[in-house]
Amino acid sequence: MNFATFKKSKIRKSYSDIIFSFFIASVFILGYHLDKNSNLTFSSVSDEESAPHKGSAMKFGFPLDSVYIQEDVIKKNEIFSNILNLNGLSPNLILSIENEAKEIFNFRNIKAGSKYHIIKKSECDDTPIAFVYEPDKFTYLVCDLRDNIKVDLVEHDVEVCEEVAYGSIDGSLWQSLGKIGVDNSIIDKMEEALSTSVDFYHIQKGDEFKLIFEKKYINGEYIGLGNLLAASYSTDNNTSYSINYKSKDFDGFLDFEGRPARKTFLKAPVKFSRISSNFNLRRFHPIKGKTIPHLGTDYAAPYGTEIRSVADGIVTAAAYGSGNGKFVKVKHDKVYETQYLHMSRFAKGIRPGTRVKQGQTIGYVGATGLATGPHVCFRFWKNGRQVNHLKEKMPAPQTLPQSQLGNYFEVRDKMLVRLQKIGHNYPHQDMAGKVANP
Repeated sequence: MNFATFKKSKIRKSYSDIIFSFFIASVFILGYHLDKNSNLTFSSVSDEESAPHKGSAMKFGFPLDSVYIQEDVIKKNEIFSNILNLNGLSPNLILSIENEAKEIFNFRNIKAGSKYHIIKKSECDDTPIAFVYEPDKFTYLVCDLRDNIKVDLVEHDVEVCEEVAYGSIDGSLWQSLGKIGVDNSIIDKMEEALSTSVDFYHIQKGDEFKLIFEKKYINGEYIGLGNLLAASYSTDNNTSYSINYKSKDFDGFLDFEGRPARKTFLKAPVKFSRISSNFNLRRFHPIKGKTIPHLGTDYAAPYGTEIRSVADGIVTAAAYGSGNGKFVKVKHDKVYETQYLHMSRFAKGIRPGTRVKQGQTIGYVGATGLATGPHVCFRFWKNGRQVNHLKEKMPAPQTLPQSQLGNYFEVRDKMLVRLQKIGHNYPHQDMAGKVANP
C-alpha cells in the first residue's frame, strides 16, 4: 500500500469512527431521555392514581375530589327498585343487588325520610358507580357497582366529646338542669348515680350540682349522649360524689368510699314524678268518702308514663281488679314483693312467670279502677305485710371487692380534681347554670 492509499484509508476510518461515536452518543442520549420520560410517565400515573386517596376528603369510602355524590330522601311509598331504575340501572342489575344484599339488609324495609346517595364519576355521568342508603344515624349500606357487585353495611365513625354542666337548684332537679339544656337522660343518670346519698324528692333551692358527661357526634352532627362520667351534688353542709367505674367485676357508679350507687330497690317506680299521696293508715278516701288506710304511695305522672320494676324479680300477677284497676305484682325474694296499680296497660311480654330486671318497664301510668287521675299506687310488702317503703331500711347492695378499691381510688381522685375545677375555669360565668366543653 502506497502512502496515498494509506492516507485515504486512514481518512475513511476516521470518518467511520466519528460516525460510530456519534451514533453511540445519540443512542445514549436518546436512551437517557426515553428513560427519563418513562420515569416521569410512571410517576405521573402513580400520583394520579393515588392522589384522590392521599389527603383528599372521603365520604362513604369514596374520595370526594374524584366522584359526584347526589343526595336525596326516600319519599312516601317509594321503593328501592324504582329509585335505581330511575337512575339508569337495569332490572337484572337491581335484582342482582337485592340478592347480594339479602343476608345484610332487606331493601323492602327502606323508610320514608331516610337518606340515600347516588354516586357517579362526575355530575355529567348518567351511570352510577355506587348506591348508599342510610337506615339510621349510625350505619350506612354501600352497594358498590364497580366491577363485581359488592354490598357492605358500615358503621359510621363516632366521635365522643366530653362536656360539663353545673348550676344551682331553682325548682325541681329536672327543671333546673333542663333550663341549661341538659338532656333528660343525663338527669336520669345523675339521679341513679347519686341515689344512695341524695334524696331528690327533698332537694332545696340553692343546692349545687356538677356533671361531666359525654356527647356523641358523627361527621360533626350531634347524635346523642354517651355516659355520665362523674357527678357531685352539694347541700349546705355536705357534698356527695359519684364516679363511673368499670372493671372486669363491676360496671356502674361508686360513691366517694367505693360503695355502689345502685340500690337493691329503686326509690320510685316512675321517673320525673311527684308523690301525690303518702302511705297513711288514716287517709280519707276521696271516692269512697270515708277513712280507709292507704297502704301505698301514690306517684302522680302523665298518662302513658313508663312504670318500672323497682328491683329484679318474677311477675306473679298481671290482672285487673275493680279497685286496683290494671295492676302488676312482682316477687323479688323470700322477703319482698311490690305491686303497681291503676295502669293504663301492661308492657309487652309482662305476664305471670315473666322475669324482670330493676328499671325494666312493666306498664304505663293510667287511671283504671278507683282513681281520680293518672298515677301509680305503689305498694311494698315485707314478709307478707304492707309497709311504707320510704321508711324502710333496705338491704345494702354488694360492695366493690377490697382488692379493687386501690384502682378505683386512682380513677376517683382524677375525676374529683376535674369536678373541683368546674366553675373555676369559667370565672366570668355565674353558677346559675352552664353547659360547656371542659
